[in-house]
Amino acid sequence: MSDRPTRARASSTGGPLGRGGPGALAGSGEEATDFRGTIRALLAYLKPQWLALSLGIILAVASTAFAIVSPRILGEMTNIVVDGFMDGQAYDQIVRQLPAGTRIPAGATGAEVLAQLPVPVQDALPADQRARIAPLDFSQRPTINFPAIGRLGIVLLILYLMSAAFAYVQGFVMAGVAQRVGFALRRDIAEKINRLPLRYFDSKTHGEVLSRITNDVDTVSQTLNQSLSQMVTSVMTLLGSFILMLTISWQMTLVAAVMAPVSIGLVRLIVRQSQQYFKQQQAALGALNGHIEEMFSGHLVMRVFGGEQASVATFRDINAELQASAWKSQFYSGLMMPVMSFIGNLGYVAVAVLGGWLALNGTVRIGDIQAFIQYLNQFTQPITQTATIATVLQSTAAAAERVFAFLQEDEQSPEPLSPRTIDGVRGAVRFDHVSFSYQPGTPVIRDFSVSIKPGQRVAIVGPTGAGKTTIVNLLMRFYEVDSGAITVDGVDIRDMTRADVRALYAMVLQDTWLFNGTIEENIRFFRPGITDAEVEAAARAANLWADIEGFE
Repeated sequence: MSDRPTRARASSTGGPLGRGGPGALAGSGEEATDFRGTIRALLAYLKPQWLALSLGIILAVASTAFAIVSPRILGEMTNIVVDGFMDGQAYDQIVRQLPAGTRIPAGATGAEVLAQLPVPVQDALPADQRARIAPLDFSQRPTINFPAIGRLGIVLLILYLMSAAFAYVQGFVMAGVAQRVGFALRRDIAEKINRLPLRYFDSKTHGEVLSRITNDVDTVSQTLNQSLSQMVTSVMTLLGSFILMLTISWQMTLVAAVMAPVSIGLVRLIVRQSQQYFKQQQAALGALNGHIEEMFSGHLVMRVFGGEQASVATFRDINAELQASAWKSQFYSGLMMPVMSFIGNLGYVAVAVLGGWLALNGTVRIGDIQAFIQYLNQFTQPITQTATIATVLQSTAAAAERVFAFLQEDEQSPEPLSPRTIDGVRGAVRFDHVSFSYQPGTPVIRDFSVSIKPGQRVAIVGPTGAGKTTIVNLLMRFYEVDSGAITVDGVDIRDMTRADVRALYAMVLQDTWLFNGTIEENIRFFRPGITDAEVEAAARAANLWADIEGFE
């Protein structure tokens, strides 16, 4: 065999089957797509769920509609109580102004009784109260209309129950949408893993890849479950509250509307600051998971070489980076609620002052002011919710763009359209002027040629990094050659499927790996169709059969 691979040096250790792969010490940063691109990619996953998503939106709209009407009914109930009390007070005042001995005949209306009073006394009563008591039967003292309050209370209870029922079903539907999208993302990630070249896994830690499958996908699913329907209800509440506020008082609505641009401007400012830190937080979390997984998997090697202190120091550095980015992102996102509460309280004060002045002039009633303040709360609440959702979306976007960046990674070359097979393999292996590099511009193997005859025993020797593992990786098509060709019995292995190529070899790895399950399942892992006799023969060949027979 040529000694060229012995003289060649890889940019790092020999690859996935050796003690490390090229780029094993590379950082965890990756190119991230833009926010809009990430949202578009996420919408593509929501498209198959359009029917359930539409149903969830309709239910959210219905639930919000029933909830929006409630303050107006509460305001009307308050008006009935206030009017009944004030009408009783007006009745007492009018009766006291009547001449002594005046009897109010049965069926006399308020207008008829008012006509008996001097004009200055009539003018002392507010116009809206005079109009309200004019048709009343003044043969008895007006009281609070409790039957009307009871009827409105029943209507209010029905509205609350309907709103809660629609919200419950909507939550159930949206939870299903979120979980199905999460399932699709995990499925695509799992399929993507099988299509990625080994080069990718050599440059990424296992923990970083696992973080995308678990942490990042869970973040996206939770956001879809909690925030998607909340965005719909927020928009509906905002529009509905604004319209009903206009029906009560355009003056008070104008005051409330002035607060909205201020709130939105502050939200955008805070979101812009927090977005970059959420992205750093997700990247640091992936790096931390990767380091922990790497140290846990290689803890024996780490202890043998006394690497505990270095491992702890690296952990502290990554953990400090995670803590710093998480603190800043949470700090900026935490500013939203107090800022929005401050703006909302300013709005309450302005509306209360203006509402009191309008009530004194008879333009609005006390119950209307109460309903308006409730609508003002509903009007500002969606802006606050939007601020919270915006914060969550930043974290979700950072997680989603990591997921989609993973799904957009370059895949291994496709299988040949018409693959060739080898019947009755003899085992003639030839490397014909093969060149290969893990990193462009840094060749590991240059113009390597060797011919191995059937039945010939060949040992590949050389120092660490010489390319021994690389040759095996190329032989089994874990990597593709940059130039040249590798043939088995005269057939270029690139003209065969990877499964057919790897079925030609029996590989014994340096490290033994057992999957969770029985010994029999591990023996059958590569060839699930083998017979029980073949399983026993394999166990005997590995000197395991005596131990297996000793198991109880």
